[in-house]
Amino acid sequence: MKRRRQALGPLWLRLVMFLGGSLCMGMAVAVAVQWVVTGSVGDIREWFEKWPTYLLLTGVLCGAVVFTLGALLGRLWLSAVLVGAVGLVLALVDYFKTTINGTPLELADFGLATQLGDVAGVAGTLRPPEDFWRALIALAICAGLLFLVRRLTVFSGRVRFLTFSISLALTAGLFYAPGAQAVGEVFQVDVNTRLDAANSHDTYGLILSLWRASCLQAKESPEGYSEAYMQEVLARIDELLTEDSGSTDSGTPTEETAVRPNVIMVLSESFYDLTELPDLQFERDPLENFHALESESISGTFHSHYLGYGTGYLEMSMLYGITGLDFGPGTNICFLEDDAYDKLDSLAEQYTKGGGYTAEMLHGYDNSLYNRTVTYPLMGFSQLLFSADIQELGFPWEGSLYGGYYMKDSYLFQGLLNQLEAINDSGDRAFLYAITMENHQPFNPDKFDYACQIDITSDTLGEEDMAIVRVMLEGITRADQALGELTNALRDSPEPTIVVYFGDHRPNLFMTDGETVYTKLGLCPSNDTVDWTLEEVNDLYSTDYLIWANDAALLQGQAGTRRDSSITAIGPQLLALTGQPISRYWALLEKVSQVCLTNIDRYFVDGQGVPSASAEEADLSDEARELLRLREDVIYDALYGRQYITDAMNEPVQQP
Repeated sequence: MKRRRQALGPLWLRLVMFLGGSLCMGMAVAVAVQWVVTGSVGDIREWFEKWPTYLLLTGVLCGAVVFTLGALLGRLWLSAVLVGAVGLVLALVDYFKTTINGTPLELADFGLATQLGDVAGVAGTLRPPEDFWRALIALAICAGLLFLVRRLTVFSGRVRFLTFSISLALTAGLFYAPGAQAVGEVFQVDVNTRLDAANSHDTYGLILSLWRASCLQAKESPEGYSEAYMQEVLARIDELLTEDSGSTDSGTPTEETAVRPNVIMVLSESFYDLTELPDLQFERDPLENFHALESESISGTFHSHYLGYGTGYLEMSMLYGITGLDFGPGTNICFLEDDAYDKLDSLAEQYTKGGGYTAEMLHGYDNSLYNRTVTYPLMGFSQLLFSADIQELGFPWEGSLYGGYYMKDSYLFQGLLNQLEAINDSGDRAFLYAITMENHQPFNPDKFDYACQIDITSDTLGEEDMAIVRVMLEGITRADQALGELTNALRDSPEPTIVVYFGDHRPNLFMTDGETVYTKLGLCPSNDTVDWTLEEVNDLYSTDYLIWANDAALLQGQAGTRRDSSITAIGPQLLALTGQPISRYWALLEKVSQVCLTNIDRYFVDGQGVPSASAEEADLSDEARELLRLREDVIYDALYGRQYITDAMNEPVQQP
């Protein structure tokens, strides 16, 4: 017969002990999580002294979960163990993500939760910090104390059922917008204003920051949203777009753009012009091909929106014209409902839906990350070739396929040329999107077997740090050499081809003491982006790009010119060059790109490359603000609303 646990003391005392134990454990979890995140008890004390209610509310949230789960299980100590374990796992994931990318854990990252092992696989060796083990011991002691007094926290039958039911309702209310609003007012927490993750975590702490993101309102509808309202929006868009009719920027075919070129877009992993970093002296130019091609290309600063990570999010912004700011906080733009990617035609579909183009993607890694096997076919790509698929193409190759830990860029580009030829031989033009991996993190000193083709010196960095810098240098040198091989091969091709080449983000290169190379070289004050000026964010959240063609006429007289571009501007820029008869949606994005290169939670950059904290604070004309509003209305209607004008936005621009 099962032995029944014997309660100790009157019911009121056990309820008080249960409540008190839950709140104490909740506070312990709150402190332990911040201990792992900040690595300092002193930092937690300073945070509490500055914002005491934030730590208290974190403790209440954790305590509410401990109480509810304890009532369900009938064992408060077991609930404490489970909640403590979840809290430490969250803190550890945040620590690893910050270590890898310099950015804290966001609600949107939970879209990659099922791919955590794959993410860790491309991040290198990850070890918990010492503070994790200290926090683990502290929580174990707290849970042990609850185990010792477990007889004082026992209740059963109707009392237990009633307690669980009430606590479940109250706890659920804490995570529902009206309840969060009320609790936020009591604890002086703003649950209405969107903040970027770094600022939010710095102010509210990890758990409270994630809670805020989960409770913030989703994207609000335009004032007066209705079919009549959206028809007025459509009419205004047509009015603005027809103002540019006949110009090359409108996407209208002209005599100069009558030739339909192949299009190759290359997302080069962690590529940027590292020769612009201060206090680094190079034996010779590691970007000799890129720099030589600039005189034949349109080139300039590429506003990436990211530093150290975000490749998949960048792809969605580039190919679909959306960013995280277009959705409620915490939405992962790679994991929307499948039909969301069908509502607006993608960049690739501007070519394929007009006929005569075939779109394919090539990736130098496997298909495990960022939901690409779902999103890319929905955006018009007929074939996805990952590492194993590329190796099965059977084109001639001598030597190793791998450089460092990943597929060589030069091998990937040979696969690219193979597909280009096959598509052209079939009678179609090619729209190819390639994602390289050779220069992907981790940047361990032995990544390329300590090989570095170019000598480099520094008056600031020590030898151990320079060993890491050499890995970055070697990876970027190899990327540049592969670019040279690709363009040389295309020079000999009779098929007109445009190459769009850009770095997705700079590497968040960590030195031996935990600081980044950018901090060491004086480009920013610390790893914490909260401490950065807008100019520092704008600088480090950017890379370099070029648009090159094997026939200079394809660039419409712009060869050798400089122009700032970005994730959301490069697609419209390409469409204007190729003269595609594009949809209203992409024509609108082209006009928006003239006044806005970046608009995300972290910052805003106008069409001239000037950064601001947000679009609201930017010095914009009334016309520019109207364009931003029209874009928001179109996005809302397509992805949240009733799609009153979505079909019309996918139709070509109407010419007068």
